[in-house]
Amino acid sequence: MADVIDGRPVTERQITYREAVAEGIAREMRRDPAVVCLGEDIGAAGGVFKTTVGLREEFGPERVWDTPISEQAIVGAAMGAAMTGMRPVAEIMFSDFLACCWDYLANEIPKVRYMTGGQVTVPLVVRTANGGGLGFGAQHSQATENWALTIPGLKIAAPSTPADVIGMMAAAIRSDDPVVFFEHKGLLASKGAPPPPDHVVELGRAAVVREGGDVTLVALASMVPVAVRAAGILAGEGIEAEVVDLRCLVPLDMSTVLASLARTSRLVTVEENPYQGGWGGTLVSVVADEGFGLLDAPVRRVAGECVPLPFADTLEERVIPTVDKVVATVRALAAY
Repeated sequence: MADVIDGRPVTERQITYREAVAEGIAREMRRDPAVVCLGEDIGAAGGVFKTTVGLREEFGPERVWDTPISEQAIVGAAMGAAMTGMRPVAEIMFSDFLACCWDYLANEIPKVRYMTGGQVTVPLVVRTANGGGLGFGAQHSQATENWALTIPGLKIAAPSTPADVIGMMAAAIRSDDPVVFFEHKGLLASKGAPPPPDHVVELGRAAVVREGGDVTLVALASMVPVAVRAAGILAGEGIEAEVVDLRCLVPLDMSTVLASLARTSRLVTVEENPYQGGWGGTLVSVVADEGFGLLDAPVRRVAGECVPLPFADTLEERVIPTVDKVVATVRALAAY
């Protein structure tokens, strides 16, 4: 007979994406006393998105620090703590506010290990709530992975499932290089099976989440379920799409992308970042260099529009990639 916890068989238990954030951090704090957390309202309040619920109760104010409303103070303190032997996990409430601490994130943190010849490392994680789709407007809805992608020395993680949140959080906190960890606001309520104890997902390893032989859809974070839903619709029309969840932008797992492209010969990137400067442009350039001979059709990018994010739901839907946009793009490409 299956074990039962909270009235559910263990095999049916699920965890939300937001619960996975707190669980992933807690697992690492239990494992390593050098791990600490800091950010605005992450302690008694449990975080504005409730992604740090229970951490202060379990680990106390000595390891879970509520900070002033200053992104520079948060990231600057995290940098100093990391350089002196701790493994801080710093929260920037909205990814848009990375602009407020950009000097530390772009000019200081990613360069210390290089400039000291490896004598000093900066093993910190900057967590942040990312992306649109919830009507938060132009200053609280941007997908900013492409900002960090321009900075050598930063690792970039963006999980799409609760299990990946936990596994990638473990890898990020254990990394001796700084990691920007993007948690998508639109995924916080999504659910999935909790991973086993000691679950670690190597940063820079993409996942094929749906197999297919006609076209490769490469997506990240909230665009992964969009691509999967589009693939389901296309399957009803006889077009089998393979969906690759990149999971990370740095390191970038091009081997998995190229292996998929070898099976399908067609490629579509699905990215919430604006088309101008989006990560899909980088990925496509690598395909042009290393996999051009695999292509039987032009590459297509479904990306965000190059405009500020509007408040109105109907307008925001025009800006961010949708299932219908992906389906239409793949239909045209399949007929090429």
